[in-house]
Amino acid sequence: MAFSMLQLFLLGALGPRIVDDLGISPTVLGLTTTVGFGAAAVLSPFGGRLVDRVGPRRCLVALLLISAVALALIGSASGVGILLASVALGGLPQALANPATNRAILASFAPDQRGPVTGMKQSGVQLGAFMAGLPLAALAGGAGWRVAIWTAAGASVIAAYWAARALPADPPAKAVATAWVPRGSTAWLAVFSLFLGCGIASVNTYVALYGTQRLGLGPTSAGALVAVLGVAGIAGRVGWAKIAGHPGRAVRLPGLLAAGAVGAALLLAAAACVHPLVWLGAVTVGVFAVAANAVSMVLVMQRAAPGRAGQDSALVSAGFFAGFALGPPLFGLLAAGGHYAGGWLLVAGEFAGACVVAVIWAVRDRTAMA
Repeated sequence: MAFSMLQLFLLGALGPRIVDDLGISPTVLGLTTTVGFGAAAVLSPFGGRLVDRVGPRRCLVALLLISAVALALIGSASGVGILLASVALGGLPQALANPATNRAILASFAPDQRGPVTGMKQSGVQLGAFMAGLPLAALAGGAGWRVAIWTAAGASVIAAYWAARALPADPPAKAVATAWVPRGSTAWLAVFSLFLGCGIASVNTYVALYGTQRLGLGPTSAGALVAVLGVAGIAGRVGWAKIAGHPGRAVRLPGLLAAGAVGAALLLAAAACVHPLVWLGAVTVGVFAVAANAVSMVLVMQRAAPGRAGQDSALVSAGFFAGFALGPPLFGLLAAGGHYAGGWLLVAGEFAGACVVAVIWAVRDRTAMA
């Protein structure tokens, strides 16, 4: 999970260096996220079907090797075209990540263990944020941003070798029934994840640039904002997913977490006046917004029909990735004009949309169960 989205966090944490070196605008930086997650959104339904058909180990090894290639190409980019093509390739590992890991958890753990294990698994994404924002950002300060990204590519190759040797063998490939449109709880979670993804992706992509351009932080300190967000996200995902392991509580959590995320976005806006609030805002985004995605994955596994966990996970992930594709370019238009306050208010509105969807679904679900 850490490697599946590492390119996003590296582009955010190293954004100030990449923008200066390649001579690109903040809007183009946001476009890299749009391309990568647009590809992930389109490929997710295919990825979910592939995981259900061939098994999680094969897909996880492929995920790590493709991540290595995409990172190596990003590190070699000399212009916008190669950068965007490399990021698009990185959309495929994202499309495979949740379906493959969720199927592995369903096959390996009893129902009462799946909530905590899912939280730990989802926290791997935030481990990637920590890696990008602290050790790799520090390496970029001394050796350059390209070396930092190539180092991440090499680590992904090592992880692929480990996965091939350590994970249980997959069962023989089999044909699976295909569903391309989410229904029921999967549909609600997909829409919730769309709004959630818009906001989270904007924070990931622009919080470091906000720190350097508006708050007077140096590139390394600004990168540390992403690391702080990552550490808080790990704690939030593990803690909230454990609570979500109790099915009666899980359905109420998305609305609560999205409401907390609205407050986090307002803290980032207020940091323009009180600069230290940016650190509290980053922590709060991790604890609430980032954690909400882990709770969504717990709900998917609790409600997936037999043999459909991969596809249902992929359809919810497609909504999340579509949000990641849409959010940053909208924020980037405001950032390019220096209107960061308006950008953070936009993020607050996106999280509020997720909250409304979650509350309506929870009410409908409670009524249906009555």
